[in-house]
Amino acid sequence: RLFRQEGTCYQQAKQVLHAAVPDRLQGRERETGILRQFLREHVLGRRPGSLYVSGAPGTGKTACLSRVLLDCKDELAGSRTVVLNCMALGSPQSVFPALAQHLGLPVATGRERIRSLEKYLTAQGPMVLLVLDELDQLESKGQDVLYTLFEWPRLPSSRLVLVGLANALDLTDRSLARLGAHPAGSPQLLHFPPYTKEQLTRILQERLGQVAGDPVLDSAALQFCARKVSAVSGDARKALDVCRRAVEVVELEVRGQTLLKPLPGGES
Repeated sequence: RLFRQEGTCYQQAKQVLHAAVPDRLQGRERETGILRQFLREHVLGRRPGSLYVSGAPGTGKTACLSRVLLDCKDELAGSRTVVLNCMALGSPQSVFPALAQHLGLPVATGRERIRSLEKYLTAQGPMVLLVLDELDQLESKGQDVLYTLFEWPRLPSSRLVLVGLANALDLTDRSLARLGAHPAGSPQLLHFPPYTKEQLTRILQERLGQVAGDPVLDSAALQFCARKVSAVSGDARKALDVCRRAVEVVELEVRGQTLLKPLPGGES
């Protein structure tokens, strides 16, 4: 009973330090605004187009887009949204049957499958927003898969808006150079830089500020963690993980001290 009373704050701290999508992303106001504006201009404005989002792991790409999709859920209700994590696909070519399944298209193979998708995406109907996370998993010999996907928004009467997220900054230059030959062919680019020490400190303070009572980790510890992580990677998930493990260490120490406390009334 004594430990349950003292341990509640540690449980809460570990919960808020998990890498879930928060209501507001610290230090990513600019990027969130660009994502929201892109979706409004292209999906709501019925203008096909593509956006390539780059940034190292833990810089907030997926979290920001997830937050924007949640915030704009009502606005996007009139369109079809398909989100695929390319890491879960067996091969680059698997993206086509996965997309066809989400759109409710009949089973087809090879070129017929791609023709069926192109016919669907250029027919009358609501706009289709396709989000491809871990896009660099679709790199293949000749880059046929990536070229096909990024050329779909340029088809006559296309209603596809494509958003791709990947770690590599130069994927479009390295793998999609042919797209640049067309005046409006290259996707719009959005880069997420690594988090700075100040941004990581604010993220940790905001998360732990949700826990009632005295601070579980003091300010100097949070700044030390933010400084170390920003110097290596700027990965917010790593900073959250380090602090969560620190809370677990403190929790174990408190549990040990609580078990050794004498019981009230002098009982043995």
